[in-house]
Amino acid sequence: QVQLVESGGGLVQAGGSLRLSCAASGSIFSLNIMGWYRQAPGNKRELVATITSAGSTNYADSVKGRFTISRDNAKNTVYLQMDSLKPEDTAVYYCRLTTPQRDYWGPGTQVTVSS
Repeated sequence: QVQLVESGGGLVQAGGSLRLSCAASGSIFSLNIMGWYRQAPGNKRELVATITSAGSTNYADSVKGRFTISRDNAKNTVYLQMDSLKPEDTAVYYCRLTTPQRDYWGPGTQVTVSS
């Protein structure tokens, strides 16, 4: 059974930074994609960034140049460094692990950016 646990969310002022972490445990296929998604109240869940096991990255236009996704394959952990945060970045951030068999989601961590 694969489990994902996010950490690092919190309250920060606009212009500040946060670093999210997501650790995956269990039997994990080595070829996978890990990513971050977010959902603000009243909105659909949206892509923030993804990274393949080979290190290829993809970002939403709204976070390009401000957020950086990275991963440690030995620890099955993905990170999201969020800089120059804006109030519109406020959301619950979810970690996702995609394997050839299925998707897994973490429970989410709240990020709140005050103006």
